[in-house]
Amino acid sequence: MAGIYIHVPFCRHKCSYCDFVSFPDKIDYAEAYMACLYKELKMRGEELKDYTFDTVYFGGGTPSYIPPKLILGAMNRIRECFTLTKDAEVTLELNPGTIGENKIKTYKQAGINRFSIGLQTAIDSQLEDLGRIHNARDYVYATKLLSGENFSTDVMLGLKGQTKEDIRKTIELAHACGSKHISMYALTVEDGAPIYTDYLNGELPDSDEVAEFYDYGMGLLKEKGYERYEVSNFALQGYESKHNLNYWKRGEYIGFGVSASSFMRGKRFTNTFSLDEYMKCIISGHYAAVTSEEVSKPIAKFEFLMLGLRTKYGVSAKEYEKQFGSKIGEDFPIAVKKSLQYLESDGDKLKIKDEYLYVQNSILMPFMEEIPEEGKE
Repeated sequence: MAGIYIHVPFCRHKCSYCDFVSFPDKIDYAEAYMACLYKELKMRGEELKDYTFDTVYFGGGTPSYIPPKLILGAMNRIRECFTLTKDAEVTLELNPGTIGENKIKTYKQAGINRFSIGLQTAIDSQLEDLGRIHNARDYVYATKLLSGENFSTDVMLGLKGQTKEDIRKTIELAHACGSKHISMYALTVEDGAPIYTDYLNGELPDSDEVAEFYDYGMGLLKEKGYERYEVSNFALQGYESKHNLNYWKRGEYIGFGVSASSFMRGKRFTNTFSLDEYMKCIISGHYAAVTSEEVSKPIAKFEFLMLGLRTKYGVSAKEYEKQFGSKIGEDFPIAVKKSLQYLESDGDKLKIKDEYLYVQNSILMPFMEEIPEEGKE
């Protein structure tokens, strides 16, 4: 598998928790920026002509904020420059406060066949506190426009004043509106984000409360037929996100736009976070990558384990040996021994037991500590 990621960095309003590269005051740059992105697609197309891509993902920012013709233009350029599978999954993130019937028509014309809706919570006062530009009613309207379509819903845990009842209302709303997939994840508070003050003041639920919310939400989702296939992702049967799964399988992906990251041919590289610098680079015919590194074999081994163990599928011992020419137990003997009580194996697949998946970071720490020093450089 291989994926294409498109970063659309414009939004109407920056949410209080947001630490992504997004610009709420530069929508006037959208057409010029997307023209640069089309050029970057063409620049990369020739060197990647031997690849076939299974997924395309428009993230942001708020891709649904810019004129929909620009999304259509991006998809036309992608098909012109790259080879997509016939059943390629094409996802667009959208905010319920920026959507309308005509936009949906254009997205379908562009070939968008999966939508990711940022609900976060069904409680309007919490949405307002987060700085979201929509309310629960806007979400319901958006899902009606997408009736019969494959869409996912984001649900956030750890909000100020949040209760289990709030989580129940949010999950029930997403389910009732036809969401095929639900991403349920904890609020991450980054230094510099406006909500960081609430965190410093102790106004947000602590980690134990969030873990309790997660267990509660997971139970509700299971009752409604959503199966957890990755720590934060739940889907009805057959509706897992192919794009996300490609990341967890350590598949290759190429990113376009400001701040977009890529992993191709054993190399990881990231575009500049500066909008002006990105556009200047592309206009002058140069790539905008500002960091680039070859992934060492020890790091690759750890990534294979770390990413695979986040999922219900775990990692294949046979696949590990095929890729790296060694066994997991040989490369990480101390970590395997330390983590044995949290792991289960059927002889080939090694996975974290269901009850410990939410705390997988602490389980993976011994594996990180066992990476040879030369592999960390």
